[in-house]
Amino acid sequence: MNRRTILAMTATTTALLLAACTGTAGDSSGGADAEAPDDPTKVSGTITVLTHRTDLVQDGTMKKYAAEFTKTHPKVKVEFDGITDYEGEVKIRMNTENYGDVLMIPGVIEKKDYPKFFASLGTQDERSAKYRFTDYTTVDGKVYGQSPLGAVPGFIYNKRVWNEAGITDWPTTPAEFLDDLKAIESKTEAIPYYTNFKDMWPLSQWTQVNGSVGCDEQATTKLAEGDPWAEGADLRTADTLLYDIVHEGLIEKDPTTTNWEASKPRLAKGEIATMWLGSWAVIQMRGAAEQAGTDPDDIGFMPFPVQHEGAFCAVTLPDYQQAVNIHSEDKAAARAWIDWFTDQSGYAADNLALSPLKDDPLPDILKAYEDNGVRLLDLDDTKGAEVKSLDNQSEIGIYKPDYRQDLVDLARGATQGSLDDFLDRLGEKWTETRAALGS
Repeated sequence: MNRRTILAMTATTTALLLAACTGTAGDSSGGADAEAPDDPTKVSGTITVLTHRTDLVQDGTMKKYAAEFTKTHPKVKVEFDGITDYEGEVKIRMNTENYGDVLMIPGVIEKKDYPKFFASLGTQDERSAKYRFTDYTTVDGKVYGQSPLGAVPGFIYNKRVWNEAGITDWPTTPAEFLDDLKAIESKTEAIPYYTNFKDMWPLSQWTQVNGSVGCDEQATTKLAEGDPWAEGADLRTADTLLYDIVHEGLIEKDPTTTNWEASKPRLAKGEIATMWLGSWAVIQMRGAAEQAGTDPDDIGFMPFPVQHEGAFCAVTLPDYQQAVNIHSEDKAAARAWIDWFTDQSGYAADNLALSPLKDDPLPDILKAYEDNGVRLLDLDDTKGAEVKSLDNQSEIGIYKPDYRQDLVDLARGATQGSLDDFLDRLGEKWTETRAALGS
């Protein structure tokens, strides 16, 4: 799973798409359902699956999944269309009715418009009992997409380096975390924390702290109804820690020269100690370790350093959501593919990812979370669309890297000002926009 699959998607180009889609693309009735077939051997048709996983199409992995699928669905033929610029190309295709039979829901589509483009997979009441992430695609009680895997945000770290610095336990407070980074700086040759400032997108990952500090599944709702940078709020806590890391000089010498691809083998070899990313990155770092001839088991994963009632908390996040094209002539076959791919393909396990099935065990990379009693939170995304709209209208960009680049520049002295003033201005802008929108 590459990093684009875990980035929170923004809706900056929604207006353009919807203006183009007022004609043929959307079915305004939104009444179509893609019902689960009773007998998979009787389902027939040829379906095209649009996917962002071009790597898995090119190396034959998706064909292997399809071969397994046809063992139980012999009358269904599955074809794949791997798209490099997935967001850009699919939004254009959705000006027509021809956007595959199964597709990953592009971030450009507003949640309220899902019924125009996708067939319902069932009610939230029935699906939420079995699956994670149903809130993210629910409109008026019906679910329009299902993520085949999930991820958990956290710090990727080199355990060998942390051990060399004398650190064996996860820090439980931001102050302890800073002390640990200082120990790494003084006792090892590693860069304590790597910002990936130049590549920008890793900075946006810090928003995924939201929910972990307060251990609150209603954290997204609180963004819609309050000030994300109020004293004690999750984002203020996250941004303050990032500021302090940079301000204390616990990062690379020149953030403007960072390199994401190069950072993976550097962390694997112990030249970098820590990065805030997500569980999706562990498999990449372990792969980099194997290529570098170092021990993949050196790659560790830890939660944000705050405990609630003596326990760490971490949120779960979906990948792209698979959906059935409302115009598909083979909805039953398309639905059968989504069900099989979600429930039986092993796709999540193959990617060392969190299963969307609530009863499935945690992946190996989260065993340390399980052993340490980390509480996993499935955030209520009922007001997720409202938060994205508010974010876009305020032009703050909590799902974009820009304001955190400004934060890093402030912390390293490239710009002038105080942290409190910086965060307070963000809060004021957010609440003013919320008031103007009447939310």
